[in-house]
Amino acid sequence: MYETASTPLTYLPGSGWADKPTDLSPTLEGNQSCDVVVVGAGMGGMMAALRLAEHGKDVVLLEAEICGWGASGRNAGYVTQTLGSDPRILKRFYADRARALYRFAKQSVAFTESVIEDHKIDCDYVRTGNVATATSRRALRKIEKTITPNERVSVGDAEALGIPERFIGGMHIKVGGILNPGKYALGVRDVVRASAVRVFEHSPVTDLRDTGSGVIVATRGGRVHARQAVLANNGFMNQLGIAPRNLSTPAWVTAIETEPVSDEQLDAEGWTSRAPITTNHFVMQSFRTTARGTIVTTSRSLQTARHAQLGKLPRQWVVNDLVRGLHERFPGLTGLSAVRAWGGWIGLTPSNMANVGQLTPNVYYSMACNGHGLPQAPYLGTLLADHLAGEGMHDDLSAVWRETQRFLPGVVYPTTLRLGWTADRITDRLSGVLR
Repeated sequence: MYETASTPLTYLPGSGWADKPTDLSPTLEGNQSCDVVVVGAGMGGMMAALRLAEHGKDVVLLEAEICGWGASGRNAGYVTQTLGSDPRILKRFYADRARALYRFAKQSVAFTESVIEDHKIDCDYVRTGNVATATSRRALRKIEKTITPNERVSVGDAEALGIPERFIGGMHIKVGGILNPGKYALGVRDVVRASAVRVFEHSPVTDLRDTGSGVIVATRGGRVHARQAVLANNGFMNQLGIAPRNLSTPAWVTAIETEPVSDEQLDAEGWTSRAPITTNHFVMQSFRTTARGTIVTTSRSLQTARHAQLGKLPRQWVVNDLVRGLHERFPGLTGLSAVRAWGGWIGLTPSNMANVGQLTPNVYYSMACNGHGLPQAPYLGTLLADHLAGEGMHDDLSAVWRETQRFLPGVVYPTTLRLGWTADRITDRLSGVLR
């Protein structure tokens, strides 16, 4: 640890949102047979396994660490209908399915809210919506011209939206909200472990083969023989030889949490709405309050790797940069210390949107992270499970289904990310708001 302001800052190897579970499921030993094996127990994998079991399928769920303890329980906790890709890219390259993609993203929010309600998961969910901010006055004017305010969207300057003036303004999308992702993911873990799903933790997959008549999945301690397999391991997808090249690029996202801040301090900064805030930078930064009276801010810098590694800690320069970004946007809180830092691996697709498809006759995959996967990953996992159970292709599943197994490289090269960070900081200075 090192010092920021007056409070020691602790680097966490896991989630800063919840305590690490101690009631572990067994490690896979020996041979198991089932109808479907699901690899990866983030929110997408857990919900896919749960829905398959509800359909009467015999399901084995394999997790390299602890269910829900990866990015699913470490993210910023935004339940948002944001797609992830730039609207201009959608209009140019996905015009034929843009409407369906937006519907998929919107339905994922409703699905998440139903999961919380149906399973009575205590995760501090608050329907706040989300304020997407402009990084320049020109960008704000463009939003004001293209977005028609309604009961679900309000557009305006910072004062009208109840956010600090250094965010200039933007639009408040009044759908979804924020939650504690650690409590949410571990709550779903409890539901899955209480179901008919056979859960094996600390069982990383070392090999996966489609034999034509079924699938054989090997771990360090055993094997699973299944009729079908679902790959839902996101940032770790590319470690399996069966995964197409470029389908998943691992990216490490860092989060920091501050010491408690008072309502009076937030009001003085102009954050009277308490709505969570995101920026539209090349690599966005997010700011939100928590149920424990703190601020959590994430992103701003991404680190990519050839292969994701368990046990990674945040880098000090990234943490310092996040603190700098926080103080730039909230100048009255420059004495506020960061007390915890953590991070997690997400899997970025070339389109920066959810992807799902079939790799071989018996192997399917679900990729729905890209930094917006909290509501989309479990919804997509459930839709894929319904499809495998014989319920046909749901319209929302069809919207993100990919027939191809060839994927072009994305834009997440280290050099591109460094240039993007620099461009973001230049934009900040040219905005006339940051000094």
